[in-house]
Amino acid sequence: MSFLKPPKAKTLVSAEKVDPTYKKLRLQVFIGIFIGYAGYYLVRNNFSIAIPKLIEQGFTKAQLGWAFSAVSIAYGFSKFFMAILSDRSNARIFLPLGLVLTAIVNLIFGFVPAATESVTAMFVLLFLVGWFGGMGWPPCGRVLTHWYSISERGMWTSVWNTAHNVGGAIMAPLAAAGITFIGVHFTGMKDYTGAFIFPALAALVVALISYLLIRDTPESQGLPAIEEYKDDFANSDHVTYEEEFTVKEILFTYVLKNKWIWIISFANIFVYFVRYGIGNWSPTYLFEVKNLPLTATSHSYALYELAGIPGTIFAGWFSDKVFKGRRGPAGFCLMLLVSVFVFMYWKAPSMTFVNIGLFMTGFLIYGPVMLIGLQALDSVPKKAAGTAAGLTGLFGYLFGSVAANAAMGVIVDNMGWDAGFTAIIASCIIAAALFSLTWNLRGQEVIKK
Repeated sequence: MSFLKPPKAKTLVSAEKVDPTYKKLRLQVFIGIFIGYAGYYLVRNNFSIAIPKLIEQGFTKAQLGWAFSAVSIAYGFSKFFMAILSDRSNARIFLPLGLVLTAIVNLIFGFVPAATESVTAMFVLLFLVGWFGGMGWPPCGRVLTHWYSISERGMWTSVWNTAHNVGGAIMAPLAAAGITFIGVHFTGMKDYTGAFIFPALAALVVALISYLLIRDTPESQGLPAIEEYKDDFANSDHVTYEEEFTVKEILFTYVLKNKWIWIISFANIFVYFVRYGIGNWSPTYLFEVKNLPLTATSHSYALYELAGIPGTIFAGWFSDKVFKGRRGPAGFCLMLLVSVFVFMYWKAPSMTFVNIGLFMTGFLIYGPVMLIGLQALDSVPKKAAGTAAGLTGLFGYLFGSVAANAAMGVIVDNMGWDAGFTAIIASCIIAAALFSLTWNLRGQEVIKK
């Protein structure tokens, strides 16, 4: 695995070149990780497009749902374990590598008929999609912590975080174009395979572009550390932690013994329960309780997702400018507001208030999702940032997301929608309380009043 080793620091450039070089490369690497991470969402959920056709082939919804769950299971574990590897790797290679591997799995779905002829084959391949897909977030976290200082990181991270919305939005028309192209020009192939092929080919191009743009660290380009350049340090000792750590040091010295990482990891369970408890169940709730046709429920659901784009950016600005780089109070305020708009959505007397409640919930909930990952990056040395964020992601996906799907279904089936919404609002309050425990945490230091 030596090809993944991070590059060594170069001799510092002359003083007059530091500022223009930094400005040029900061924008360049940001564009690289933005389009690179968007590329991962070109090849992550393509299977959902193929599900209706696979049902026509004779598979049941339960079988396909079980197969599709492999993505979330693998992604949760990968985001943690691959993050450990990422923290000791060159982000310029690591990010494109994961994207290429994910694209290859999608091409197997597209060109190998046996890939969609059994539940086992689909589960295995979708597990690989989730596992390789988990290689996208950690190197981006590494780049963000090395190229952006703590007082500006919230805004830049929030803008970068919208890449998944961009990638997901582009995937659908690419998949549709692929289905049409295969259906017209390749009569011997099943047309839905185009939903895998076209986005995968686009992802390979994105991987190449990302490789050309991304640079691992400022030091590898002959620049001083970002803390020195911006005079903005994450700790009172002004230590930048530019030496690479061993896996043992990353895990046991900086992550697993860090109480702040554990607090926000538990908070992430409840944030994800709210995120997916509202998002994944809104079409069903609106159809069953509000008596909306399925076409109308999709429009309301789109409001929830689209609202997350400006909401995420607002959360980054809010934590940077209002709370000066402290993520805890920003998360606390946002989660309390989420509970208010969840209640509006639940008790809304008309569709106008339903849509307002759903839009504002989407606007507000994606901020805390981003802030937890950002707080993980802030709370550890830069060389352990990916692992810290990976642990919070592991908790969010394996416990919060699974509970939002499985436990929420059981609650609603046995006790009704009121009980389900009560559980969601309770989760908002618990998440806010956990955020409040980190109220004075900024970077790696607790600010004393």
